[in-house]
Amino acid sequence: MAETSIEWTDATWNPVAGCSIESDGCKFCYAMRMAARLEAMGVEKYQGLTRKSGGRAKWTGRVTLDRKSLLIPATWSKARRVFVNSMSDLFHEDVPAEFIRDVWSVMAETPRHTYQILTKRPRRMTEVLKRDDFPVLQNVWLGTSVEDGRVLARLNELRDVPAAVRFVSFEPLIGSVAKANLSEIHWAIVGGESGPGARHMEPGWVDEIEALCRRAGTAFFFKQWGGRNKKATGRTLNGRTYDEMPASECIMQI
Repeated sequence: MAETSIEWTDATWNPVAGCSIESDGCKFCYAMRMAARLEAMGVEKYQGLTRKSGGRAKWTGRVTLDRKSLLIPATWSKARRVFVNSMSDLFHEDVPAEFIRDVWSVMAETPRHTYQILTKRPRRMTEVLKRDDFPVLQNVWLGTSVEDGRVLARLNELRDVPAAVRFVSFEPLIGSVAKANLSEIHWAIVGGESGPGARHMEPGWVDEIEALCRRAGTAFFFKQWGGRNKKATGRTLNGRTYDEMPASECIMQI
């Protein structure tokens, strides 16, 4: 477990490390840079997960399953919001369903924590979780990333998955998503890309999402404007901050 500066969660938990490029939103993924640093520091879990290409770290496509980390959540006595696999994608095609079931068992056995799972592969998530041995857990929120209008179909795939809470991360937002359908989506996170090579986010794109949220009754969380120095650009939108979370009444009672 690691404490984190990610505004919408309390901690990260990485039973899987490593990934592969899925769409344009992955181009400057912070996890690729971090994995390269950890490999250079000699951390075994991250060996062979990235390669240098064009002066940047890129995923090799290899994933590492870290069974030792499955023991960690039970050691946390204080309830936390936990971002699962900030350094990977739990529903990557090379993560076996049997290992995902083990992760599910850990989350079921630690109901004091709220687990937030974000994937760019909601179709596989649905295929795996519709199996009989994956109960819907009240403390598990399921989400997908949507960076622009080209991948809006992920929202339809997310709606197919049984979940207590469904959420979308429009980060990095690199294009308009004005045609997004947020019905049955309880929470939307919006953020601009940050770090080296960060692509620009238009304010109008953010305003479009806020309007979509108001119409759909979706909680709106504005994470950051991004850029090379995200602290300098901040996270104020139209003179205020937006830290909305899913309302308790929208969480399905199991």
